[in-house]
Amino acid sequence: MSEYVQTRVANRTGIITLDRPKALNSLSLDMVRALTQALLAWRADAAVDAVVITSTSEKALCAGGDIRFFYDVGRATPTGGSALLEDFFTEEYALNHLIHFYPKPYIALMDGVVMGGGMGIAQGGPDCGLRVVTERTKMAMPEVNIGLFPDVGGSYFLSHAPGRLGRYLGLTGLTIGAADALYVGLADAFVPSAQLSALRKTIESTPAALLPEAIQELAAPFAEQVGPSELASHRDLIDRHFAAESVSAVLASLASDDTPFAQKALAAMRQRSPLMMCVTDELLARGAKMDVAGCLRMERSVVRRNFENGEVIEGVRALVIDKDNQPKWNPPTLEEVTAQMVAKFFEPVWPDYAHPLRHL
Repeated sequence: MSEYVQTRVANRTGIITLDRPKALNSLSLDMVRALTQALLAWRADAAVDAVVITSTSEKALCAGGDIRFFYDVGRATPTGGSALLEDFFTEEYALNHLIHFYPKPYIALMDGVVMGGGMGIAQGGPDCGLRVVTERTKMAMPEVNIGLFPDVGGSYFLSHAPGRLGRYLGLTGLTIGAADALYVGLADAFVPSAQLSALRKTIESTPAALLPEAIQELAAPFAEQVGPSELASHRDLIDRHFAAESVSAVLASLASDDTPFAQKALAAMRQRSPLMMCVTDELLARGAKMDVAGCLRMERSVVRRNFENGEVIEGVRALVIDKDNQPKWNPPTLEEVTAQMVAKFFEPVWPDYAHPLRHL
């Protein structure tokens, strides 16, 4: 088990607590394995009726995967074939699938930062999942900002968001709060951070079989406190601009709109990797026609191609390692991105019978 993952059982509820605060609980391979081990054990344990995942830090549930690890290993193996890197993504995506289809209530306390890989461990399936946000929640799928793409099932849950909201979130990588998370359908209940101690007491004292209902009852009086959704107020604008036929057309549409919301989205997209925005766009289009397992298998192939390409290495270098915030994207402009470049990311890496996620 990882030193950064604490597990215990209270009143028939399995409680997972992430404890890597200095890294905002960024996931290492050991953490992925510890989470998987606990969830598999509790899935088969008749003495455990529900699972809660939380954090020791009020700053984050989980900020994503350990991108410094991606950078170090990816640089050492520029073809993207490191065994450690392969294991990380295979096991992380298998964990995402396990969580999505977990047969017992899976409750995520999404206080603080929940981004990238953090979304993958928070987005439980619609039948048994319960996702709680607070006023401190900062949610995003910001991968295009580091030359990656929305993975950990993002091709599924973003492509199934209402209207063009998923395309907006995937292409801009912008952060949303509690009200927007609820509006998009990426959260289920709002609890103010001042009430988290009461929430934890409820978790400890309530029989697990009754826990989802008890949490919803605790949250109900605070529904009005979450405030208005910015995405809801700009829904017509989002659906109009992000219905354009290509990433370039989305940018042109936004450029014609001088409202602050449109200009913020435009400015964000101009900083992102042109190539990976186009890959993301294709990923979401394909994901809309796939089930969860199909999306994760697709992402597993695309992430290998991503590291072979090297765009993610440059993105992490610029934003995390050297922190010069001047990534040298290749190609540097959308006009130079070709359909062939995008298609290469979707070329099969393995035959179907050998795909590392073939058993999902």
